[in-house]
Order: sequence, then structure tokens, then C-alpha cells
Amino acid sequence: MKKISRIKIAFLFVAAAVLPVVAQTTDNRRVIIVGATPTPTPVVRVSPTPTPVVKTVSVPTPTPKPPVSGGATSIAELQSRIQQILLRPELRRGHIGLKVVSLDTGKVVYAENAEKYFMPASNMKSFTVATALEKLTPDFHFVTSVFAPARPDANGVVRGDLTIFGRGDISFSTAFYGGDYYKGLDALADKIVQAGVKRVEGSLVGDESYFTGSPIAYGWEWDDLQWYDGAEVSALPLNDNALDLAVRPSSPGNPCIVSLLPVNPVMRIVNNCRTSDKSVKRDLTVKKGLDQNVVEVSGTMPAGDKGFTNYLTVTHPADLFVALLRQRLEQKGVVVTGPTRVVGAKEKAFLAVASTVPPVQLATLESPPFSVIAAKTMKPSQNMYTETILWTLGQEGRSATLTTAATPETNPFLDPKSTSEERGRFVVRSFLNEVGIPADGIVQYDGSGLSRHNLVTPEALVQLYTYMAKRSRFADAWLNSLTVAGVDGTLRNRFKGTSGAGNVRGKTGTLDQVSALSGYVTTAAGEKLVFSILVNDVPNARLRPSIIDEIVLSLANFNGTVN
Repeated sequence: MKKISRIKIAFLFVAAAVLPVVAQTTDNRRVIIVGATPTPTPVVRVSPTPTPVVKTVSVPTPTPKPPVSGGATSIAELQSRIQQILLRPELRRGHIGLKVVSLDTGKVVYAENAEKYFMPASNMKSFTVATALEKLTPDFHFVTSVFAPARPDANGVVRGDLTIFGRGDISFSTAFYGGDYYKGLDALADKIVQAGVKRVEGSLVGDESYFTGSPIAYGWEWDDLQWYDGAEVSALPLNDNALDLAVRPSSPGNPCIVSLLPVNPVMRIVNNCRTSDKSVKRDLTVKKGLDQNVVEVSGTMPAGDKGFTNYLTVTHPADLFVALLRQRLEQKGVVVTGPTRVVGAKEKAFLAVASTVPPVQLATLESPPFSVIAAKTMKPSQNMYTETILWTLGQEGRSATLTTAATPETNPFLDPKSTSEERGRFVVRSFLNEVGIPADGIVQYDGSGLSRHNLVTPEALVQLYTYMAKRSRFADAWLNSLTVAGVDGTLRNRFKGTSGAGNVRGKTGTLDQVSALSGYVTTAAGEKLVFSILVNDVPNARLRPSIIDEIVLSLANFNGTVN
């Protein structure tokens, strides 16, 4: 995520003692548009960096040029060229791990610190998504179910609550519906209408009890949590659990125009931003409480400024899901007489004890197959999707991980107090054991790599990528999930006009002082190589990917044989 010049981004750790500037509708719900708000065109969120980090300055990476003398023709020459790159003085204070292996023969082409730990950034997604492809299969579908105490009567009336039971379907998103905020919800609302529901004499309830645990992964830094790369996990996600924020100037002396899309009754805006004269530099502050759905916009923006846009996270996104679903149902003529509310695992357990009537399933909606979701996760490096996938492994992976010798101390599936995330990490560890990666090959704290506590070795990544290419039943789905150099995803602007374009496939990673790339490349002689390059503790954001790309291009230009 780009760090905007002169934008001060901070968080509220306690509720701000200010009143939101809001209007009221006839049904007493808040209108969250402040000022005369235009309607920006909905957009599909695409991560502008492999793992967007607010405090990291994103600088365009120059495309490395192949050596003037052409590609190396012997292994010794290739190894010498890579070594010269790694010995550059500007890298002397950093740490680089590297391993390159022939995918055809298994022969090591080059290794440097291959067994050492490195912070992987979004290369961690490789382990999570690969495990999900293997254990859930590419044909897995997330399912959302609709329950009621009984089927609607002859007049379409449901007497009691209408409950939406979510299982983490991340395809309720603009990314899957061409930028449309509502199509996913409309698909679910249509299912409810098709079930004969015309009136609900009760509440619209969002049931997010499928997942358990903190919605924010351990080790995420506070300044990751305001923008969408640090979005919460929910069993009822919507539009990447973020809202599109836009701040634009009006005329000098008047309030700025602040808008959030889609319009909703959940997030409140406090607009203290004023439009200044054109000669005054922008001085804008955006603050959102860590566990509040209140955003304060303050400071100044000069007249004629192009404006500020970003994607603001939603606290407890299930509230947004049911609020907007209610609106879509009402537009389709379905009346809900009661309020909307959300229940979690604890509330669900209490209600189950209190009720003796089993619910009736009225409708279900399935996501696209997981093969599609995997690509939508890996190519743009979507953090919330990956965390949701990890949690889903924790709910769906029980049969693949139980053993007769297991105990609650070693297997969280046997511990009723364990969280979805803990069980998901256990499924990943179990799969990596099958691959042959040692237990200490990775240290995993989250699914996406946003946590700075994650550690992996280049060796572990090469083992994983080798397994997925040569031994996995789902090698094609895995390959199709990876970003293609010069074509799409986080590599779309790298390797253009070089031998790497359309050739390199892999997974990037970027955090403050960290860059990574693991994947596959075919040499000029036609040999397939698997590689992992992890660069840590190099603060120059331009240098890190440039060095990685130069090494990868030396592999792509290699015109000899590994044997």
C-alpha cells in the first residue's frame, strides 16, 4: 500500500470523545456520507505491492537488464555471477538466503544460507495455500446456509429469526463480481426469495460461530490494522472486510467531501477536514479506532487536490454483512420486522441449549471452486483471504490430522478450547511433514505472512515448490495460482521486456526491509529450475527486488546445462 506524502496515519486506542457528523433517515439509521458526496465508481481491490504495508514507501522497481555479455554457459560461470551480485557492498549489512535447484534432476545450482531462518513476508502464503489445495482440493466450495425455525407458510411468512450461517466465503467480494459491491449479497438474497420467503417476523441474524479465535492474527502491528491488508477474519466476510474511503476537496473554507462505499449504517464518519487554498500543502490525518467503526478525517486538503483514496478496514465485518443483506432483501420485497444482530460461538451455544426446535435449512449458496479462490489469493497477495483459508483448514482438516497417538497437547483438534487458527496451523504442519519438510523448517504465526514473527528457510520453500510441481495431484491448480512475470498479480510490472516475462511464475513477498520471491523459471536452454530468494534487513525498498530480479534473470538467461 502506498504511503501517501504528507498523510499522517494513526489509530485511536480509546474511543474519541467526539460526536459523528451524521444525518438520520426515516428509519433512524445513520447516513454515513459526510458533505455533498459524489458516487465513485466501484473498483476491484488489487494490492499495489506484494504485501501492502502502510509504513513502507513503495518505489517503482527498475527492470533489471541481463548482463551485457549474455547468459552464462556453464554452471561455474552462473554461480560466479550470482556470487558477485550477493557480494555487492550495498548488501553487506543485510541477510540473503537463496537456493536454486533443477526441477528435472534435483541437482543444486546455487545455495546461500539455505538452512537459515528468514522473515518470509507473503511467501508464507505459499505454505497455507498449498496445504489447502492438497487437503481441501481445488473443487472445494465455501458454503453459506440460511436457516429458520420452519419453512415459510403459504403467504411466505417465516415466524421467527432468519439466520445466515457463514463459513468464511471470501467470494462475497468485489474481486469476484467485477467491482460490484452488492452482487454477492444479491445472489444470497435471490436464494432466500426463491425459498419462498416474503416476510420475516423476527430478526435477521448473522451466525459467525463457524470460526473461533481472535479475528486479528498474533504479531500483526497496530499500523497494519487500519487499512485492508490488516482486515479481520470473519465467518461472514464482505468485500474483503473493507470500505472504499475517498477524501476530496470542495471549495476553500468549506468541509472536505468524505465518502465511504458501499453506503452502510455500520461505519460512522467524523469529518473535521477543511478545504484550504491551492497554495497550502495537504495536511491530512485519517484515524480509525482499533476496535471501533468510527473514522475521523481531519486536517486540510487544498482546493484542486486530486484527493485521497484507500480501503478502510471494518471492525466486526459480520455486522456489515447482515446490515447490507437486509437492505438487499428489502429491495427485493422481503420484509424483516425485527432488528439485525450477529451471534458468535458462545451465543450460539447458549441459544442451542435454550431451544428444543431444530432449525430448517431454507437455502445455500456456494462459492466458486477453491482453484479460483487460490488464484485470487496468491496473485494479488490477499492477506485476509489467506487467513480465512488457514482458519477453514482448522475447521475442515480434522480427518487429515487425527492419529491414535495424538493428545490434546500435540493435536489441537483434541482440545475443545483450541482456535480455528491453531488447528489450521496444525494442518499445515502435518502436510509439511508429508512433504518431507522438517518440523523446524518454518515457524508459522499466521497464514499470510503479515506477522513479523514468521520464519522460514529457503530450503523449505524449495522443497514445497518442488513437491507441488512434481508430486502433487493438483500441480496445475497450484501453477495457475501463481503470479506470472510481466502479466498479472504482484509480478505484472516486473521482468517486462526480458527473458523473465511470461516465464517466471511464483509468489512475491514484501514487508518493511523484506523482499522475497519463490517460484519457477525456465532457462534459455529449456531446463526448469525451482528457486527461493529471501532478502532481509535491507532498508532500500528499490534495491531488494532489483537484486532478486537480477538473480532470477541470470537463471532465465542461463544457456548451459545443470547436469
